[in-house]
Amino acid sequence: MPHTRALGDGLFELRLKAQEGIARVLYCTISGRKIIILHQFIKKTNKTPSKELAMARRRMQEVKDAHS
Repeated sequence: MPHTRALGDGLFELRLKAQEGIARVLYCTISGRKIIILHQFIKKTNKTPSKELAMARRRMQEVKDAHS
């Protein structure tokens, strides 16, 4: 499985394996040059929890609003 994947609308997921479990880092890019880390969590289920996605999407919107 790839280490990163697109989740849509400019949101991406980075997959990391750690001793504590499988970590996820949700991020976006600004102007194609800066990577903005929005949220990270330890994944305990097969599907990414909707509350984690919602938090990252909300933060991504805040970042985009600040840079527009």
